[in-house]
Amino acid sequence: MSLSSACSLFWQRMHLAVCSQQLPPCNLSEEDLSENPHFSKLLLALSQHVDGSGLSLTLAKEQAQAWKEVRLHKTTWLRSEVLQRAIQELLVDYYVKTQDTNLTPEDKKFHDTLEQRLLVTELTRLLGPSQETEMPPLLGLEKADLLELMPPSEDFVWMRARLQLEVEEQLKRKCFALLCYHDPSSHADSETLKAAKVWKLAEVLVGEKQQCQAARNQQKEQMVLLEKKSATYSQVLLRCLALLQRLLQEHRLKTQSELDRINAQYLEIKCSAMILKLRMEELKILSDTYTAEKVEVHRLIRDRLEGAIRLQEQDMEKSQQALNTYEVLGEEFDRLVKEYTQLKQAAENKRWALQEFNKAYH
Repeated sequence: MSLSSACSLFWQRMHLAVCSQQLPPCNLSEEDLSENPHFSKLLLALSQHVDGSGLSLTLAKEQAQAWKEVRLHKTTWLRSEVLQRAIQELLVDYYVKTQDTNLTPEDKKFHDTLEQRLLVTELTRLLGPSQETEMPPLLGLEKADLLELMPPSEDFVWMRARLQLEVEEQLKRKCFALLCYHDPSSHADSETLKAAKVWKLAEVLVGEKQQCQAARNQQKEQMVLLEKKSATYSQVLLRCLALLQRLLQEHRLKTQSELDRINAQYLEIKCSAMILKLRMEELKILSDTYTAEKVEVHRLIRDRLEGAIRLQEQDMEKSQQALNTYEVLGEEFDRLVKEYTQLKQAAENKRWALQEFNKAYH
């Protein structure tokens, strides 16, 4: 290989590697780049302005900033949602406990204050949009009417201080439950060790998520490689079939007639050998079954039977000749035969009647 060819091949492979890494998957091969050198230069130039997803660098930067803001808003919403659901679960647990056990006055006061505060806050939120427009308020209520139903400020301050402890305890139980689900061996650990593991659980989950994503990306790459190999494998199979067909046409079909002739000769010789072997077995059986005297007697009988057969054949031949002679006469001969038959039958009838008359007379 010359130096120029080696350099050209090196640049083609470099272009292919750059295009595969920085551009979206386009299933390019070295043959495509060698057949279209200007197209490879165009792709290399485009790789300086787009990222792996096909977006321009400016749009990719804006998209990354937008995703960052979305994640920030999502985190804020999740925090409020988790807190809201934790408070609702506290109320549900309170109603369950009231049916099973007797609660202390402090517990009952805490849950009543919390439920009243949540209810008034939710109703106030529902009334908020209607007051901002010119529509009449819902059921004729104003915010001031609902604020009168708020629990006393002392009870609210006391409830909020206890609520923080209750929510922290419930979230701790949930975190421990999540840890035990992720790592069942943590059931027997102490709370201190569980808290330490929960502190690192987020990093562990992020790492596992990244591993899963990397595995998915690798699976996609493997699927692309598998499709390429499947296409190559199909082409190789087609070439192999073409070679096999060529071998059959050029070699096997030429020797097939000679092979068939040799097989026919072999089968003919084998058939003759089998016939001779059967004849030998027949003669052996006859020699073991019949003695010389029996064979002589059978020969005499056969000669007599053959002589009788020859005499019968001669008589049949004479009768056939006479029949052929009569057949020459045609329909006239048939009429004479019928008339002769009728006359013979009439003579027989008269002869029988004469005999019967003579018997009666005597």
